[in-house]
Amino acid sequence: MLIPARMSEAEEQRWVNVMLDKLAAQESKRALGDVELAERARRLSDQYFDGRARPVSVRWVTNQNTRWGSCTPSEGSIRLSHRLQGMPEYVVDYVLVHELAHLLVPGHGPRFWALLEAYPRTERARGYLEGVAAAERLPHVPGARSEHPAD
Repeated sequence: MLIPARMSEAEEQRWVNVMLDKLAAQESKRALGDVELAERARRLSDQYFDGRARPVSVRWVTNQNTRWGSCTPSEGSIRLSHRLQGMPEYVVDYVLVHELAHLLVPGHGPRFWALLEAYPRTERARGYLEGVAAAERLPHVPGARSEHPAD
């Protein structure tokens, strides 16, 4: 694994944890289909919103490269980026809970964030997604070798 020299030990450890989570997810998770994704959204709505957030459709899409998910409350539709497939379940669940909350409260005001407080892994999932986004911005160095040959 390549890590910028400017990173502190704490940043390096956080980054390693993020990447280990990502690798573990890729190895152990198969992607959910749209039917399973919709069922998962229903269960999360029941658990965190007393079933009040009821999307009409929930599906994976391949045309979202800058957002993890989107919601159109007027249509009751939730779309998740295919880039989430293979990520840890708590991350996918966070994005689903985030989009379900938009069915109840459009926008990102205080009422919206208060709803998300019900999901206990919000901060961890947001940190994971921030790490993935940061990694995507790192320049790729062809032929670069890790300092750890076993990696």
